[in-house]
Amino acid sequence: MGSLPQVVEDCLGFLQLYSDGSIFRSDEMDFNVPLVDDNSVLFKDCLFHKRFNLYLRLFKPKSSSGKLPLIMFIHGGGFCFGSRTWPHLHNCCVRMTSALQAVVVAPDYRLAPEHRLPAAVDDAVEAVRWVQRQALIKDVVDGGGDAWLNGDVDFDRVFVVGDSSGGNIAHHLAVRLGSGSREMNPVRVRGYVLLAPFFGAEVRTKSEESAQEKMLSLDLLDRFWRLSVPVGENRDYPMANPFGPESPKLEQVKLDPIMVIVGSNELLKDRAQDYATRLKELGKKIEYIEFEGREHGFFTQDPYSQVAGEVMQILRRFLLENSS
Repeated sequence: MGSLPQVVEDCLGFLQLYSDGSIFRSDEMDFNVPLVDDNSVLFKDCLFHKRFNLYLRLFKPKSSSGKLPLIMFIHGGGFCFGSRTWPHLHNCCVRMTSALQAVVVAPDYRLAPEHRLPAAVDDAVEAVRWVQRQALIKDVVDGGGDAWLNGDVDFDRVFVVGDSSGGNIAHHLAVRLGSGSREMNPVRVRGYVLLAPFFGAEVRTKSEESAQEKMLSLDLLDRFWRLSVPVGENRDYPMANPFGPESPKLEQVKLDPIMVIVGSNELLKDRAQDYATRLKELGKKIEYIEFEGREHGFFTQDPYSQVAGEVMQILRRFLLENSS
């Protein structure tokens, strides 16, 4: 009689990988975060990927004048956690919708280790294609597509905002779609905002080895990578390390404007700064903003805080500067 399967990876007790390949995923997380009741914002869920039963959440202002920009918000969670339904992520999207007067699209994506990379990036591409389909239906069939997007959205002003692993996905979307996002016509992505993007590499950074955070540890980051990259790969896998030995060479890749926002006390700070520095050296249009004394998730965990309000002002400026 064989021995019982043993836990080989444990993420906070909510996600466990066993020696026989089986997976336990808890659905009993206690967030202790109430949903914000903002009467100025409407929201609903839409199926965007029938094959994988993936939904996105649409947010829009209850009243508006003129066509609104569209923001695609890609959630974080180390590729292993997260959903549009998580209360703090929902609240973040409500805040962006109201403060920026935009339509926000928040797609889910397949999670690791059940679905390892590049699944999450592929699903994000499919979410952009869903937006493209809405734009095309609107062009071809009067009254077709989702009624919330008909007449209210300027598909020529689309922005991608990614948090943590969502910031990683946003980078790969920027590379895959290229400047002008021509394959998504008439959708035009104008820029990408990476909030503390979750990048990795085999070589450690100073902040990874020295920063102390309440939420994140280096052990947890490493565990996320072991669970999310394909079996046999390491942290230099192209979707972990954008400058790894097998990663696409970015010198010849034309990119739309990118903004990187990070807290100075984050384990991921040095990687975010290095990413911005290297892209700037390659001649890309990129802006790096660091918030002193802040830890990972300072924006999404409390989107109605004073510092989150400062981030909103920065996002508003980024949208205005890149809308024409």
